[in-house]
Amino acid sequence: MKEKIIALIEEVLKVPKGTVSEDTMIADVEQWDSLAHVMIIGELEEKLGVSIPLEEAVEITSMKELLEKAGLKE
Repeated sequence: MKEKIIALIEEVLKVPKGTVSEDTMIADVEQWDSLAHVMIIGELEEKLGVSIPLEEAVEITSMKELLEKAGLKE
């Protein structure tokens, strides 16, 4: 599931495969702005059934956090 989430994010951001990893900080990806963030959260829910409440989604700053909120614990 982790790989699917990362692939979906790279697709939404239109970045090369391998740009986003589990250790990626959102601020480090130029294309990952607030609009892209909202689109990512929407796509996760629509395509993968991963639901993250908006109030939690706005606080996410890294892929690790996003994966945790998506229910994927280490």
